[in-house]
Amino acid sequence: MATTTNELTLAMLLFGLLIVTSLDFTAGQVGVCFGRLGNNLPSVQRTLALYKKSNIRRMRLYDPHPPTLRALAGTGIRLMLGVPNDHLRDLANCPQVATAWVRTNVLQYPNVTFRYIAVGNEIPPESELGPFVLPAMQNMYRAIRAARLGAQIKVSTSIKTDLLNTSYPPQAGEFKCSVNWYIRPIIEFLRDTGAPLLTNIYPYFAYMNDRKNINLSFALLQPNSGVIADGVYYDNLFYAIMDAVYAAMERILAAASPLMTLEQELAGNGEGIPHQVTSETGHSSKGGGGGGGSEPGGGSEPDSLDDGPLNTVENARIYNNNLMRIVRNGTPRRPGIPIEVYIFAMFDENLKPGPAYERHFGIFLANGQPKYPLRFR
Repeated sequence: MATTTNELTLAMLLFGLLIVTSLDFTAGQVGVCFGRLGNNLPSVQRTLALYKKSNIRRMRLYDPHPPTLRALAGTGIRLMLGVPNDHLRDLANCPQVATAWVRTNVLQYPNVTFRYIAVGNEIPPESELGPFVLPAMQNMYRAIRAARLGAQIKVSTSIKTDLLNTSYPPQAGEFKCSVNWYIRPIIEFLRDTGAPLLTNIYPYFAYMNDRKNINLSFALLQPNSGVIADGVYYDNLFYAIMDAVYAAMERILAAASPLMTLEQELAGNGEGIPHQVTSETGHSSKGGGGGGGSEPGGGSEPDSLDDGPLNTVENARIYNNNLMRIVRNGTPRRPGIPIEVYIFAMFDENLKPGPAYERHFGIFLANGQPKYPLRFR
C-alpha cells in the first residue's frame, strides 16, 4: 500500500514528538538542591534564570524562603519544599500549626508547582526530634488534604542511609533493630498515602568510609565497573544502596504484616512498597577531612581524609555525568523504572558547617559559571 506524503509527514512528526517527550521525561527526573548557606551566592533571580537556562526542572529547597518561592511562580519548576528540623516539634504537637504552615508557605504561592513537602531532613531517630517526625508528617498531610492538594503534593521525610544495619549484598538490606520503632510507621504512612520515601544516597561517603572494600570506579558509577552480589549484577554503587533500602523496606513491612509472605519479600516485586526519590546525591570537588560535623547520607566521618584522589573536580564531573545516565533505567530490584534524583547542590556553600569537603558539592561557581560540563537533557 502506498504511503502518502501527508502520512509520512505525520509519522515523522509523531516520531519527533516521541523523542522530545522521552528527553523531557529524562530531564524532568533530575533536579538540583538549592542550598543557601553561603554569603557569596548569586541572587535568587540569577539562580532561577540559571535553573531555566540549564534545563533544570526540579528544585529542592530546604526551607520556605519567600524570595525563592516568589521567583518560582510560573516557571513550571517542580519543587520539593523542606520543613526545617526545628519546626517539627510544633507541627507534631498542634495541627493548627500545620494548617498555618500550609496557608503561609503553599497556598500563598498558587503559581508554584509544589511536588513534595519534606518534613525534616536526616533526623536521627535517637535524637529528641525523632518521636516528632511521624506526628508532624501526619499533621502536614491532613493540612495538605484539607487544602485539597493531596493529589498534587506528597508528604514525606528525608532519611540517611546509615539507618541500615546491612546494606551488602543489597538483597540482604535491613534496618537497624534500634530504629525499627521509628522507620516502620513512617514507611507504613508513606505506603498508605502513596508518597515516596526520600533517601539521601551518597556513594561518595560510602567509598570514603570503606575504601578497602569499595572500588572508586564503582562509587563513581563508571561503566564496566560493576559487581555480582548474590548472583545479581550491580552496575554501580548507587543502584546497590538504593536496592538495599528497598530490601529493608520490604523486610520490615513483611515482619509487620502477615499479608506479605516471606516469599513475596524475597522476590522483591515491590507490591505495596513505597518507591524512593533520591532527595540528595552528589560528589565534593575539593576539601580534606578533619573538623567536626557529620556528613549527609552516609556513616560516621573518617578520622582523616586527604584531598587525594577523591575530592577533585574531575571526580565530581564523572559522578554527576554518570548519574544523569543511570537514572534513566531502574535498579535490579526495580527494573525499567526511571529514578527521580536531586543533585546536591547548585552552588558551593562557604558557610556550611563541618569538614571542608562539605562546602564544595556545588555544580556551579558563585559567578554562575559551570564548575564542569553537565548537561540536563
